[in-house]
Amino acid sequence: MQDILSRRSLVSLLAIAAVAGGASAAFAYAGGWLSPGRLQPAKIVNALEGHDGKHEGFRRAHAKGLCVVGHFDGNGQGLALSKASLFRRATTPVIGRFSLAGGVPNAGDGRVTFHSLALKFDLPQGEQWRMALNHVPVFPVATPQAFLDFQLATTPDPATGKPDPAKVQAYMAQHPETKAFADYMAKAPLPSSFANANYNSVDAFRFTNDQGQTRVVRWIFTPEAPFEELDKATLADRPRDFLFDEVAGRLAQGPLVWHLSVILPNDGDPTDDATKPWPDDRQRVEVGTLTIDRAVTEDDGPCRDVNFDPTILPAGVSPSDDPLLAARSSVYAVGYTRRTGEPAAASALATDQAFPAPAANQPAASQPAAKESAQ
Repeated sequence: MQDILSRRSLVSLLAIAAVAGGASAAFAYAGGWLSPGRLQPAKIVNALEGHDGKHEGFRRAHAKGLCVVGHFDGNGQGLALSKASLFRRATTPVIGRFSLAGGVPNAGDGRVTFHSLALKFDLPQGEQWRMALNHVPVFPVATPQAFLDFQLATTPDPATGKPDPAKVQAYMAQHPETKAFADYMAKAPLPSSFANANYNSVDAFRFTNDQGQTRVVRWIFTPEAPFEELDKATLADRPRDFLFDEVAGRLAQGPLVWHLSVILPNDGDPTDDATKPWPDDRQRVEVGTLTIDRAVTEDDGPCRDVNFDPTILPAGVSPSDDPLLAARSSVYAVGYTRRTGEPAAASALATDQAFPAPAANQPAASQPAAKESAQ
């Protein structure tokens, strides 16, 4: 997709933009900065519903997902950076959710889109740490207003079922960072599985240790499963739920493991712009391992009623100056309130999907917390 004005590249761009827009409830940030007369969180949720349709009982984006259960083992190295109890030499129970971008529950997996992982860590003294992670290291927009404008520009026209090319071109002309993201998605290899993808914080956060020292960081979960590229040319021919079926099959054979590394920036690295990556040579501190033991559909699993708001943080972790983060909780709260006020929806995965039982020699999965009805 080298020339946005070419017909072929524009078609690709529209597809990518539409998917990225629908994906972004995990990054639909609007929050504490909102005030009367300015952008309100309901406007962003309305835009998400307008983009992919309103599907009652489902998340307004990342509508299709799979619950997972596991645990995290800290190695003690993270305590030099943050006093968060997750980093102690201890085991912490985790529940999570694999998902793909988009607000259409029955969409097929054969799309050029985010692979995402949301996590909830249940810490001592009732603390929680929630994360919403993407396999890509950056986000297509830098501000909440740009996010809203992106949704509106890429919303399909009812007459054609496709976004208006003129609106998309006008938006891209004003937002080169979004065009750069679209180019990246078109060229970058897609992981062939949820199991072999990196998962990135994307935004920066602040870590504070017991000595009161504060540093801005990002983080990344790196899989033990070797990376394999998904052939984009075959996506249209794949079964509807092939990615979810594949990871469930892997988990039936044994746990999946990721290593969590905290990334430390150099002076001058941006901390307030999620569209700008930090160079790969930045210092990393490995702080523990995430083990996912088993998968279960949302009908029976613990993740369906969880709001994976990544601004729910333990002592020792706080948001950075990224303007997206200040918005996130309010948009999540609006979407959560709407969804849980509607009839509960069945899993978006195929109703006849039967996930294999764990292998006989697989370690027992961590026991998740009960389903939530708040936050």
